[in-house]
Amino acid sequence: MSTDYQPADDDVRMDAGGLLRAVVARLPRIALVTVLLLAATFAILMFVPKTYESSASLLVEARDSSYTRSAGDTGASSGSAVTAEALISSQIELIKSRDLLLEVVDSQKLRSVPEFSGTGFNPVNTVLALMGRKPEARSLDETVLANLSVRMTVIRERDSAVISVFVRSTDPELAASIANAVAEAHLSRRAAQSVADTTDAKIWLQGEIDKLRTKVNAADKRVANYKVENGLFVGSNATPVTDQALSTVTQQITDAQQRKNDALSRAELIRGLVKSGQPLDGVSDVRNSVVISSLLQTSANLQAELAQRSTTLLNGHPTIKALRAQVAELDSQIRAESRKVADSLEAEAMVQADLEQKLRDELTRAQVASGDATQGGVTLDGLQREAKAQRDLLETYLARFNDAEARSVATSTLPDVRIVTEAAASAVPSSPKTALILGAVGFVALVLQVGAVLFGELMSGRALVERQVYAAVEEAVFSEAADAEGAIEPIAMPKPNGSPRDDLGRLSEAVSGRQLRTMLLANVGERDEAMLVIDRLVEDALRAGLSCVVVDAGSGDISPAQGLSDLAAERCDYGDVVQRAAEDLAEISWGRLATIDRRSARPATLVEALADIYHVVIVDTGRVGMMSSLPLFADLRSGVVLVASDIASVQSVVAVKADIKALGLEVGRVVTLPTERVAAVA
Repeated sequence: MSTDYQPADDDVRMDAGGLLRAVVARLPRIALVTVLLLAATFAILMFVPKTYESSASLLVEARDSSYTRSAGDTGASSGSAVTAEALISSQIELIKSRDLLLEVVDSQKLRSVPEFSGTGFNPVNTVLALMGRKPEARSLDETVLANLSVRMTVIRERDSAVISVFVRSTDPELAASIANAVAEAHLSRRAAQSVADTTDAKIWLQGEIDKLRTKVNAADKRVANYKVENGLFVGSNATPVTDQALSTVTQQITDAQQRKNDALSRAELIRGLVKSGQPLDGVSDVRNSVVISSLLQTSANLQAELAQRSTTLLNGHPTIKALRAQVAELDSQIRAESRKVADSLEAEAMVQADLEQKLRDELTRAQVASGDATQGGVTLDGLQREAKAQRDLLETYLARFNDAEARSVATSTLPDVRIVTEAAASAVPSSPKTALILGAVGFVALVLQVGAVLFGELMSGRALVERQVYAAVEEAVFSEAADAEGAIEPIAMPKPNGSPRDDLGRLSEAVSGRQLRTMLLANVGERDEAMLVIDRLVEDALRAGLSCVVVDAGSGDISPAQGLSDLAAERCDYGDVVQRAAEDLAEISWGRLATIDRRSARPATLVEALADIYHVVIVDTGRVGMMSSLPLFADLRSGVVLVASDIASVQSVVAVKADIKALGLEVGRVVTLPTERVAAVA
């Protein structure tokens, strides 16, 4: 029987040693080219004009203090909506403005400096001139401003309120002078703007003050006219006259009532004493009567004489009787005079009562007048409030006008910027940076040359070495064995001659080297062979820093966790089946169902998604046959790794390959495991 061979699956690898030898062989040329480029670059840099850079710094902050603020300014926040960042950005734009730069051009006489007044070499303009399209001519000021803008940089120092102005020039003294001139010009401009704002405010205040004076005079006249027309005059203590009159009449009524009641009380007292025959000398009104006082004195004398005569004469003596009769007569006269006093007191009470009635009438008239005055006072208060508001506003504007007038002088206001660092002439050029440029040129030259050598080696194929995987089979061996024994016996599959590593090692190397990412693992014999391959691939991939996921699509072992069978039956979502086993390692179990729905496309979709997430995706499809899950993944563009022991029959391997090819898949690799290794694992 003729000999037939199964085509071998060839692979290639990169020969790192060959690439290194190619680079070393060309080192002299690389070094020579690098040195020549460095020398040419250094020679070019020698003719490049040296540029010097100087910088001046400005601090942006409010400079008003308690000594420079106006009397009404407490130093609190003005309530401006401009943030600190916006303020600093505005200051930078002002520094770069055309008007300020023109001031610097005039002060530094840059129109006569060739560096700023000349256009210089411009390759674009040169090309346009050769094409007959010359650029439009610019004025001298435009040229100078353009060159100054190119040579000036204004930046904000990080996380601060400091603005730095950098100026570059071939003359270090000129660079420092321009930087200082820009800072001074900005400082002067901000001071002038502050004075201009104050002057504008003063002019506006003057107009408002003139208007307010007219309004205040008119308001005061309205108040005065209303007072005169309505009789709303004010007395002492700013009390209206009507209120004072009302208060006076009320007090007079109270006094009249008191005097009336007092007179009646004294008259009643006197009459009571007279009626009861009690002595009247204790009553002040009686004592104050001249007649009664004389009668009391005469009665007292007679009483004294009666007492004296009674010591020597008897009661029936005519003298005693005469004295007693005189005393009784005097008492009668005293009582009569007391009644007259009581009558006079009653008359006085009547007078006070009449006065009280007249005062009450006057009180009624005063109350009416006070009511009218109160009603008119409401209008008067409104007029007075309006006049006072106008007067207060006028006084406020007058105070502000006086303050603004005092601040209209150029030196009276401190600008919100100050120079904190003046520019000094630099002794070291800022460009060209010879050392940095030479280092960059040398590095780029080396990288490009080494890259060119490696690219040439790879394109020529000299750096690629073929790696042969076992695939040859001699059908004659099987035929002879079948003729001799009557059956096909397991025959050891020949190994490639001179192979330093086994099939599993080469497969692991391809996986760790990221040459294979998604593998459909199928086995010819027992499942232990596939598990040995999976363990080895996972271990080597994790050691290489790769993330792995193992999909159990062939064991049929029902697991407590949801798996591939549940996903195919649409009993769970994709994320529910991925179980994290360790760092960079995940597993997807068979699932809770006994079989996998072969009509579902969800397992293939899951594998495609996992390939975008993990470096290595290993799908265990089980033993090739009727129960194999390979048909589920027929649409995947992944090669099948076939696992077999070295004692597997060649006929079975050939048949398995044919079955896999019939599914539309290709066997990319055949991994042959030694029998003793499989036995050890089992």
